[in-house]
Amino acid sequence: MRAMKRWQMVVVFAMAMAWLESAIVLYGRLLANRLEPYQPNPLPFMAELGPTELVREAATMVMLWAVGWFAGDTRRARWALTCVAFGVWDIFYYIFLRIICGWPRTLLDWDLLFLIPLPWWGPVIAPMLIAALMIAWGTLVALNDSAARPLRSRWPVWATAAVGAALALAVFMADAMRVADGGIEALCNVLPVQFNWPVFGVALALLAAPVADVARQLRRRARTGGEKTSIRFRYEPSCS
Repeated sequence: MRAMKRWQMVVVFAMAMAWLESAIVLYGRLLANRLEPYQPNPLPFMAELGPTELVREAATMVMLWAVGWFAGDTRRARWALTCVAFGVWDIFYYIFLRIICGWPRTLLDWDLLFLIPLPWWGPVIAPMLIAALMIAWGTLVALNDSAARPLRSRWPVWATAAVGAALALAVFMADAMRVADGGIEALCNVLPVQFNWPVFGVALALLAAPVADVARQLRRRARTGGEKTSIRFRYEPSCS
């Protein structure tokens, strides 16, 4: 299967999963009477709903990883397609949720993004921006990487991205970490009031390092691939 066909199938799968995810989240929110997540105790009945939600989130990550792993033909392409699947799933989850129930009303609405290892809070647009970077990097690598012409980023690039990821996680979990000593009840009732956009902007710029590096490699490949090599033959008559 060609790289573009594999990429298309992963995107279709991720969009279908996004619809499934948005429907399941809607059912859970209606069951818990929490259509708007920005309120104290967004996941009531924690004894039943909370652990189930944690396992569901982990299972979703496994499914997205699995489809990317099976679709790729090299190790880099597998991770790239996993990133494409995650990014498409994340963005279309919000698009479909908006279609189904009218939420989020704006891209700045607060959402409970994730529960592992602590609750993540942030405006809807924040994870969507990270998802866009994942799609960009994953698409560039999945469509252009091969065993003969690999796209490899060196460790400083990944170290830069890792710092960005740590900063982003710190921003998302800042309020949860602040009250973590108070136990489950404190974590369930904390509500963020301000998002740290300056630090998140720095995190986003650092996370873009792999995208910029792969784009640079592809530009260099295009330049060298377009250069014409001239071979000159010199005729020397033989002496008889």
